[in-house]
Amino acid sequence: MPKLKTEALIAELEEAASQLGLKVIYEKGDFGGGYCILKEEKLIVVNKRFDQKHRASTLARSLSEVGVENLFLKPAVRSFIEEQTNEPVNGTETDNENTGSERSES
Repeated sequence: MPKLKTEALIAELEEAASQLGLKVIYEKGDFGGGYCILKEEKLIVVNKRFDQKHRASTLARSLSEVGVENLFLKPAVRSFIEEQTNEPVNGTETDNENTGSERSES
């Protein structure tokens, strides 16, 4: 599967955020960035000082937290989100995957 250039990947991630009703803002500061709710507005805050790869990673992790299972995403974008979170974004696992997140109810 071909990989997207970082600029194109960021644009696709920003579009996914928009489809989910999230506002993406870029600010400078001493923070890592991520998903938050501020005065009832759902935001993804990205640190302007980070390079583009780190910005893309912040967007991907934030989108995974919100959930992108019901969005159409290009395979390269979905794969990038999975790489950043080490979890399938469609909520399923293959037989060979074991995330260690299974719990038994007692």
